[in-house]
Amino acid sequence: MSLRNNDRQWGAVAKFFHWTMALGILGNGVFGLMMDLAHSPMQKINWLAIHKSIGLTLLALFLLRLLWRMADRQPPPEPGPRWQRLAARLTHATLYLLMAAMPLSGWWFNSLAGKPLQWFKQFNLPALVSRNDELTHLAHGAHETLFWLLILVLVAHVGAALKHHLVDNDDVLRRMLPFKRPGSGSTAEGDH
Repeated sequence: MSLRNNDRQWGAVAKFFHWTMALGILGNGVFGLMMDLAHSPMQKINWLAIHKSIGLTLLALFLLRLLWRMADRQPPPEPGPRWQRLAARLTHATLYLLMAAMPLSGWWFNSLAGKPLQWFKQFNLPALVSRNDELTHLAHGAHETLFWLLILVLVAHVGAALKHHLVDNDDVLRRMLPFKRPGSGSTAEGDH
């Protein structure tokens, strides 16, 4: 498999970013929801520190992913109705926006709370804004709302990919799967 994208599928680098971020976002989201199950305040603080570090890692991966996407050409879209191509573009744009907004809203919330922000106890990051106890509730709500919006858009994204794979039998999903090659669906070469 090529590192770069080609006319038939996404390359290894794009696939790495896609699947690593998908697992990271879902895992960190579940981890964030489970923090209330901590057995002690110290455990909750440690879990929160890990949650923040993973969020910062995902933000860095997002920035690298964005740079890679700008540097590497995209495979042409699969044939289909215009509305589906528009919906796919809108969904992807929304996902990219939310992949940036989620960790930034967490960083904003952390800054408003006046808490230190460390990346896996290696170094501190600066606060985005000054401490403001009155806005922390709003920031926490924004972070949580963005998470649920991200989950909603991810469900639509996964649902569309499964529809393409199981109903349309085309290569939309196969082109992004880590170890599959496109071509076994109805839009494979020779079937056009």
